[in-house]
Amino acid sequence: MKYLPLAALLLLAVPASAQPVTVPGLGTIDFPNSGSDAAQEPFIRGVLLLHSFEFGPAARAFRQAQEADPGFAMAYWGEAMANNYPLWRTKREDDARAVLARLAPSPEARRDKAGTEREARYLDAVEALFGDGDKRAQDLAYLDAMTTLHAAFPEDDEARAFLSLAILGSTNGERDFATYMRAAATAQPVFDRNPDHPGAAHYLIHSFDDPVHAPLGLPAADAYAEIAPEAAHAQHMTSHIFVAMGKWERVVTANIRAMDVQDAMRADSGQPPNACGHYSSWRHYGHLMLGQLPDAESLMDACHEQILSGDSGDWFYFVTMRARHVVDTEDWTLTSRWQAEPPREQTLSNPSSVYGGPYFTYMVTDALAELMQQDHSIAELLHGSDWGDYPGRRLQLKQLRGLWLIKEGQTDDGLALLEEAALEDAALPFAFGPPAIVKPGYELLARQLERAGRDAGEAWRQAGLHTPGRPLAQPMSTLGSN
Repeated sequence: MKYLPLAALLLLAVPASAQPVTVPGLGTIDFPNSGSDAAQEPFIRGVLLLHSFEFGPAARAFRQAQEADPGFAMAYWGEAMANNYPLWRTKREDDARAVLARLAPSPEARRDKAGTEREARYLDAVEALFGDGDKRAQDLAYLDAMTTLHAAFPEDDEARAFLSLAILGSTNGERDFATYMRAAATAQPVFDRNPDHPGAAHYLIHSFDDPVHAPLGLPAADAYAEIAPEAAHAQHMTSHIFVAMGKWERVVTANIRAMDVQDAMRADSGQPPNACGHYSSWRHYGHLMLGQLPDAESLMDACHEQILSGDSGDWFYFVTMRARHVVDTEDWTLTSRWQAEPPREQTLSNPSSVYGGPYFTYMVTDALAELMQQDHSIAELLHGSDWGDYPGRRLQLKQLRGLWLIKEGQTDDGLALLEEAALEDAALPFAFGPPAIVKPGYELLARQLERAGRDAGEAWRQAGLHTPGRPLAQPMSTLGSN
């Protein structure tokens, strides 16, 4: 692929016909538009960043395009789109509407500023995305608008790529195999025509992000890091496929790259490195799976320090890293090393929160550690009435009670509860990445069956299906007793 220097990009004429454009480090797209010559480079850069979910830098790029061409409607479209996080269950409606209002005061007036009918359809879509109704109604209206745009301009690969993302976003981040396969079928032709398209690779990875379909996403994962080496999220995103396939070395490498890119961007804005975030959490999990405990402990220490300092540490990542480290190593003493109890209000009320929120996860980890080290009453946690009846919380409490019954000598009753919890865990959608439950249900059941001298073969088989390549999801005879 030929890379155009920045000076050449700035001199691009308004394309009368399709012309692929590459921004080094971010990828290649073909997006003819009515913007001025000076608006081309920041606009194309913004779209490429948008495809890699680098929403802040994308918004800044679109504002640069607006400065170069104040009447360029698609630059406002792009900045508004940077306020939608379709797979993160949220959007910034007021900010997006404020962006659109800078273009013109009404949807009709904004549509009139579109340079072409095709661009007007893009504006129609963003108006639907931030229009009337609740988030679900908006997302479905946006999907309809993008479907209409794609039907009207089937040769527009950007419309096809954004339609794929709209299909994924229509489930509000909930896994639905039929929907995800439809999104993959929409993105695949773009990737086939343009293997350097960051959105096509990105949306294919999201579509195949589970242990069943992950091998189908491997070509996109292999490509994406090279397509967009200057996008931290692109570097990380490849590891979704690697986790689902148990490729732990590649999980670590991908997230080291993601952290390096993110930290370089933070340094440019005067911020310290982020030791307690999404990328460090996945890297930490990869080290654990490889048995690289010094590396994992170093990351955990840095995250703990950041939380204690109050320097923008994320409680969710701290407690999930802590839980995985303590539970997967079975070094129960580590709970005292990494103490930093989240505020109680950090227990989320969102039914889709499998972990149940930072405070709940912190309490579960401590209770499990105490239970494994001594005869300890965990009745307060087990019988608490304020946790809410959410699947992830309920099954983790069931796991704790099952272990407690086993320690009390009620082995049959305890194993029965662990089997119920394993069935509930298996009924949940596959996690997007590391296991969402602190100790995967079938893995815990198999280990306890084995320790009780019972047949654990089927439980181990199920554990391997749900978390492929996870070292702890196999019989102790292959690992050595721990």
